[in-house]
Amino acid sequence: MEQKSMTALISAFSRAYHALNNEVKIFNDSTARQLLTDDEFNQIAKNMSGGIGFFNPSFTGNPKQALRWIVDNQLSPSPLGRAAFAEKSLERAICTGAEQYLIFGAGYDTFAYRQPSWAETLDIFEIDHPSTAKDKRERLQRAGIAIPGNVHYIEADFTKRTWKEPLQRHPSFNRDKICCCSILGVAYYLSKESFEWMVSSISDLTSKGSSIIFDYPDENSYTEKAGERAKKQFMLAGGANEKMLASYSCSDIEQLLSAHGFLIYEHLGPQEITEQYFALYNEANPGNQMRAFDNTNYCLAVRQ
Repeated sequence: MEQKSMTALISAFSRAYHALNNEVKIFNDSTARQLLTDDEFNQIAKNMSGGIGFFNPSFTGNPKQALRWIVDNQLSPSPLGRAAFAEKSLERAICTGAEQYLIFGAGYDTFAYRQPSWAETLDIFEIDHPSTAKDKRERLQRAGIAIPGNVHYIEADFTKRTWKEPLQRHPSFNRDKICCCSILGVAYYLSKESFEWMVSSISDLTSKGSSIIFDYPDENSYTEKAGERAKKQFMLAGGANEKMLASYSCSDIEQLLSAHGFLIYEHLGPQEITEQYFALYNEANPGNQMRAFDNTNYCLAVRQ
């Protein structure tokens, strides 16, 4: 965690590639490409297409086709699906009174820099490790992207129990206001103890009616029962020195949330995610179908 997150960079690449190469989009991240230099974008594309033998040993085609296969099958489903789920949930939360959006493990999330009109009344807090947060601000500056006045940066290391103190001290944060909290792509890389501490801390920091949105790996994720894509993702993360640590059953998640005052409002498995968020894209791209990632679930829970 002392270096910029490689998985976060590849996630930004996959969102950028999808936005650039499709008319019908699962999720339109119109800003992600600006955060990557041309050299980075092209190098990631080259490395990925060159790894087609790892992802799909039986593949036949040119490098461009190989990259498309890898992006649609391995790289994009999680970043696109969970981002679409989170921002749809955020829009609903605003309608029910949310005034603050807390993005935990913000990485290269771009919501704050392409805010729709319905988000302009929000205070947005990007909460992430100091090295990733610093790198992101440098990228925004290099791209000429202005930081909106309602965006605030909080440096935090979620493996340490002091992470919530900078947020509590921030003059723009008001724990009496309803919050919507996204924790995308985080549960994989924390121990169960650290993830539960995060949920507990969010419960302590937020008022009733606040919500949390997150994705998590199911109990089979790191076993022989896992899908082939999940197994490869586990290997890739480990190779980037960002080892995946924990997995959960639906019952585990329900008990963890309940223990800290949260009630599940929406829970989606891979088939439901594919049906709700990927259907229009798949209809428009019969030759490049995409399905939600193996062994991954999305959850929206509300503090009671």
